[in-house]
Amino acid sequence: MKATGGCYCGALRYSIDGAAEAMLQCHCRECQYNTGGNPNVAAVFALEDFRYISGEPSTFARSDLDTPVVRHFCSNCGTGIGSRSPSRPNSMIVKIGTFDDQSFFKPQVAIFTCDKQPYHHIAEGLPAFDKRVVKS
Repeated sequence: MKATGGCYCGALRYSIDGAAEAMLQCHCRECQYNTGGNPNVAAVFALEDFRYISGEPSTFARSDLDTPVVRHFCSNCGTGIGSRSPSRPNSMIVKIGTFDDQSFFKPQVAIFTCDKQPYHHIAEGLPAFDKRVVKS
């Protein structure tokens, strides 16, 4: 797939040229902080298929963790673009709300449902897991 996206103010733009490795909704507590309370909906792409085409993202990683997730965001408007996870070192996890066209998104799995809040929705029939799904 070919896709483009960016932040709310337009200062940070990206392009993707490659198939999604996964499409998911994550209910973990960390994602709830980053979304303002909702699960994070994201698509995972090979790092080599993702590139910033304008602007440079700011990043944040918790210093109190041995292997933190590195979050990418716009330093101007604060929009979270996505993250790099040590559990998927060759991937970019991109937030669906930042795509110019989100119509491709169909979640394949819900993860970290151990942290799911009562107001979170998981569609009937969507596979759901207490923790992260391990790739075989």
